[in-house]
Amino acid sequence: MISLRHCIRAFLLFPLVGVALATDLSVVGLFPGKAVVTIDGGAIRTLSVGEKTAEGVTLISSDRDSATFDIGGQKKTLQMGQQYSAAVRSASAQSVTLNADGNGHFVVDGQINGGTIRFLLDTGATLVALSAADAGRLGIDFRKGQPSLMNTANGPAPAYRVKLDSVRVGGITVNSVDAVVMEGIVLPFALLGMSFLNRMEMKREGQTMVLVRRF
Repeated sequence: MISLRHCIRAFLLFPLVGVALATDLSVVGLFPGKAVVTIDGGAIRTLSVGEKTAEGVTLISSDRDSATFDIGGQKKTLQMGQQYSAAVRSASAQSVTLNADGNGHFVVDGQINGGTIRFLLDTGATLVALSAADAGRLGIDFRKGQPSLMNTANGPAPAYRVKLDSVRVGGITVNSVDAVVMEGIVLPFALLGMSFLNRMEMKREGQTMVLVRRF
């Protein structure tokens, strides 16, 4: 039997994005265009400018004095021997705990621009995605967005890139979130994609997923 997640991905063919996020980065060598690092206490590795690791670390630039990284959306410049450690979250940090349904999906009620929406958490979706019907119900004038075509099971379908004022799930609210609105396609849920999730620390234990806002 094809799962709900597979059905939705038959409509939206987004590239897969990993969810492991680095918490510690140490610089052990610097060269023009390259940096030698350790990530989360792992093995020493050499990164080239533009290279992105599975932990969400991208080397933006490097010379013999310092290197600049994108670490899960945050730009950090480090010199030889310096270490970046993600800040310890206080008990008051925005967080939400999700429970998987019987099919292993994490489905949760949330809000877009203050209006209610039902999300399916999908780390394979690059952007938050919603149908034109939901966008209209939420008062989003998506046709003013950037028009594009998305590949679907039935061929190319019109879509619009938009910027959402806010996305809320549980106690977490994120402002200015990139999204795509699909026209002419019925989606049973909006997809809570990586344009929201890449601002989270994600920890799964069995049938439970905890999201903690990082920035």
